[in-house]
Amino acid sequence: MDKRIIPLAIGGLGIGTTEFTVMGLLPDIAKTLQITIPQAGHLISAYAMGVVIGAPILIGYSVKFPPKKVLIAFMILFTLFNGLSAIAPNYTTMMMIRFMSGLPHGAFFGVGTVVASKMAGKGKEAFYISMMFTGLTVANLAMVPLVTYIGHTYHWRLYFAIVAVIGVLALLFLKLWLPAMESNQNTHFLEELKFLKNKQSWLVLAITAIGFGGLFTWLSYITPLMTVISGVPGSQMAYVMVLAGAGMVVGNLAGGIVSDKLGPEKTCVLLIFLMMIALGGVFFLSDHKNIAFVLTFMCGALSMSIAAPINIMMMKAAPKSEMMAAAFMQAGFNIANAMGAFLGGIPLEYGLPYNYPSLVGVGMTFIGFVISVRYMYLYGTGTPDEKEIQECVSCDQ
Repeated sequence: MDKRIIPLAIGGLGIGTTEFTVMGLLPDIAKTLQITIPQAGHLISAYAMGVVIGAPILIGYSVKFPPKKVLIAFMILFTLFNGLSAIAPNYTTMMMIRFMSGLPHGAFFGVGTVVASKMAGKGKEAFYISMMFTGLTVANLAMVPLVTYIGHTYHWRLYFAIVAVIGVLALLFLKLWLPAMESNQNTHFLEELKFLKNKQSWLVLAITAIGFGGLFTWLSYITPLMTVISGVPGSQMAYVMVLAGAGMVVGNLAGGIVSDKLGPEKTCVLLIFLMMIALGGVFFLSDHKNIAFVLTFMCGALSMSIAAPINIMMMKAAPKSEMMAAAFMQAGFNIANAMGAFLGGIPLEYGLPYNYPSLVGVGMTFIGFVISVRYMYLYGTGTPDEKEIQECVSCDQ
């Protein structure tokens, strides 16, 4: 591994740990803060809201500064607010702090995606981006189960303290190993948003929110799916999540390698098609325990395999606003999360079994597949449509 990418991966490790561990500690948090579990669940929503709002705003006001200093500043904010989460005295304070903790999440990955692609040699951009996201996948594989165990066994506040320590490590390695890069002085907030004027950018965001959102219909309800439909004892769900995390690690790296060889557009079409097939398998075959384990690994792999190619597609769609576009991608992934959980829960409200959310996911990935095929047909080279560029120029004038 190129050691220059390690600081970004450590940052991703911290972000993945703080984002996903909270789901397993909601009962503990609720008990201490004397709130209900659904109220504790609002802490997840507050963090996601911070991601969506913080990504474009922080990127917009930091593009003129050197990327290394910007990433260090974002990680300082991340470390500070996660440290404060460990000592939050009540529910209201915790809600505010979790919102603040989410602000640098998307912005860090937005800048980090561009930095990783610039550090890569020609033809290795997607692989370097996938290496950055390795921290996020390792968090799901190892850190989330470990920190969940520590938080449940001792105290949930240790979870936030551990995340803060990871943040300090990320700051150290950002300072030592991340190379300095020049800032873009010839831009401003509104200039960065001009990429939203072309259709290509919106198609990529639609693929992300709808197509990728299909997998969150599976992930959001994986525990009742595996325990009720597949017959896995609840005590073994930690191993199921480790299996899904292992899939994420493999899929993330494989997605980057395949994207560099086939091109991001073809890779995106292939992966979303495989997502649709895998979710169909979950719907029809989850009552067979061993097959359900295989499908868990496959869905975990596919859930992260698209991260690198779809980010490359977005940067190609916004060649003059790469950081802002990458930040919007993080917002897109969080919208996918929310849409998948909401739409996947609709059949459950009507009393249907827990494999039905994945059927909703099949429909979402099918729509994403159609959009991605259309995208590949229009923009196979990854270059924005010249007509749309001319229209943007006309609008500016």
